[in-house]
Amino acid sequence: MSDQMSGQGETDGRMAPALDEVDRRIVELLRADGRISVRKLAEQVNVSRANAYARIERLTSSGVITGYHATIDPHRYGYTVSAYLAVKLRQRSWREFTQRLADMPEVEHAAMVSGGYDGLLLVRTTDSDALRDVVLDRLQSMPEVMATHTMFILDELRPKPS
Repeated sequence: MSDQMSGQGETDGRMAPALDEVDRRIVELLRADGRISVRKLAEQVNVSRANAYARIERLTSSGVITGYHATIDPHRYGYTVSAYLAVKLRQRSWREFTQRLADMPEVEHAAMVSGGYDGLLLVRTTDSDALRDVVLDRLQSMPEVMATHTMFILDELRPKPS
């Protein structure tokens, strides 16, 4: 589960760091290819390698860059069932709920939302039995959860490889 779901990515009242066009281009390049060499990145943004290293370090220490990860194809990885779960929670229980989600590797993303539900989860499982276990046995047994609504994902648009 991501740092944002665990509470580490929450807004804490600090101002966002000032970013110039070079910083933004560095972030765009790293988002497109987290394995790009600093040499190549520096060339593409027209700065020295030392400047690129310093900017990446500043972007990381200020929390703009929060980590690097491998993007997978869920089906090829074995997650053949994906669903969005809308969750209705007890009032003021979002923090406790997200702490419990930290122990659920099936939850790929969680967001607090407005409207008829309080949270929206992206859940990926190996099969429908595993999804049933997530929804009925694990989520609905949490004291914070008042109701759930499951929407199966029938097809997904995937980002084009860069």
